[in-house]
Amino acid sequence: MRQSFDYLVLGSGIAGLSFALQASRHGTVALLAKRARSETNTIYAQGGIAAVMAPPDSVDEHVRDTLVAGGGLCREDAVRVTIGEGPARVRELIDLGAEFTRDSTPLGYHLTREGGHSRRRVLHAADQTGRAIERTLLDAAARAGVQFFEEHHAIDLIMSSRVHSSAPDRVLGAYALDLKTGEVKAFVAKAVLLATGGAGKVYTYTSNPDVATGDGLAMAHRAGAAIANLEFIQFHPTVLFHPQAKSFLISEALRGEGGILRNKAGEAFMERYDPRKELAPRDVVALSIDAELKRRGDDCAFLDMTHLGKAFLIEHFPHIYTTCAAFGVDMATTPIPVVPAAHYVCGGVCTDLNGQTSIPGLLAAGEVACTGLHGANRLASNSLLEGLVFGHRAAETARRIAADSPRMPEVPEWDPGRAVPPDEGVIVKQNWDEIRHLMWNYVGIVRTDKRLARAQRRLDNLVGEIQEYYWGYLVTRDLLELRNLADVARLIVACAQERKESRGLHYTLSWPGQIEPRDTVLVRGKPAPDAWPR
Repeated sequence: MRQSFDYLVLGSGIAGLSFALQASRHGTVALLAKRARSETNTIYAQGGIAAVMAPPDSVDEHVRDTLVAGGGLCREDAVRVTIGEGPARVRELIDLGAEFTRDSTPLGYHLTREGGHSRRRVLHAADQTGRAIERTLLDAAARAGVQFFEEHHAIDLIMSSRVHSSAPDRVLGAYALDLKTGEVKAFVAKAVLLATGGAGKVYTYTSNPDVATGDGLAMAHRAGAAIANLEFIQFHPTVLFHPQAKSFLISEALRGEGGILRNKAGEAFMERYDPRKELAPRDVVALSIDAELKRRGDDCAFLDMTHLGKAFLIEHFPHIYTTCAAFGVDMATTPIPVVPAAHYVCGGVCTDLNGQTSIPGLLAAGEVACTGLHGANRLASNSLLEGLVFGHRAAETARRIAADSPRMPEVPEWDPGRAVPPDEGVIVKQNWDEIRHLMWNYVGIVRTDKRLARAQRRLDNLVGEIQEYYWGYLVTRDLLELRNLADVARLIVACAQERKESRGLHYTLSWPGQIEPRDTVLVRGKPAPDAWPR
């Protein structure tokens, strides 16, 4: 089955919805969500969205904070575009109906502060900011006529070389598995946006929901797009440590409001690692917690909020308070047990300032993209801002692409070949668990050349096993996610092996110093430093 649209969006988070809303003004838009349309990383974002909303804050200060956090690897033009255009995009979000926490200041909105920020500039909706933003954009996109295809899992991009081998390669659409019927459909479009989010599920412990399996990264890699800086995986310093809690994030905003990190002996330890203590950037705090746990042999650290009082905590962090209480932790009287967990991919599919990747017709925005904003470490609450700004910019690029493509391309139907229904589900589960454990143990917060080499050898074998399984059996969601996780894991390792230094989120005992900052750009897994679209 084939369906044609002017624009095809893969992913329903803040970047995909921002793009879809703008693109719908110029043509038909199909948006594919691999599960329910609201099940994205965006809806789980707690802290907020960083933007310069009022004096005494300034664009230059926000730019400086972002550059400092990025460890010398941010692209300043991308930083200035994001931070300069961000406030206008946020006000558009407010005009659409997003309700942020208010106060009695002249601005009328409460601004909080997170690690790495020199000012209070984080706009939030209590401690469920992502939920407020996601619902606002979903409602607006539905009103604008965006066609949603839920439970549709993209398999691979459709490239023109698959149709006409002599034609210059460009994207024509994507094949997607309808999870309700088992049918594979071809979605054809003049321009395609990847907005598939991150890949936290490549690690055993993550703050990400189950959908974060790196699908867009893997598809773009297989199509030949340039990928960069995947060694920079941000581990959020504070995820709830509890045997029954699954990936529950304890927002950075708690430290911004005065939370103190303590070890099991009750000692406040951050001053031993950084003069900024709890307000240091995420890479520093996560590495400090990891070092403290290894120094003492503890299972977790503790975030102490007890000195702030119950009324303050319930008012500012109602969702976190009630969730912790459900797991037997009253944060008003008991420090919260926390550990670092994989949280955000700072690298991704290389794009220019307009969302264009190295493949004609293929755009990317949000966590799947590498715009150069985050450098070697993302400044807290810059990610939602990036999704808004680059979703909007990519839509304008897509409009120009569509205007130059008056006819819809012809593409072949999906051909399953001799594939048969799967009968070895245990293989998928075994490989899934093995990938996540080896990534956690060998490619985690602290790395070495030896660990990376071991990870590479095993991943090479696993990718071969998974490919054999993929071509022999009909596709399922579990198989597609496993295939993508394996490809992304191997790319993370390849990027990490290319960086012979410690910088930002990439800390290796084999190369503890720094050298000249550079990007690790790969095309089809091989170094290609000139492939970044600029």
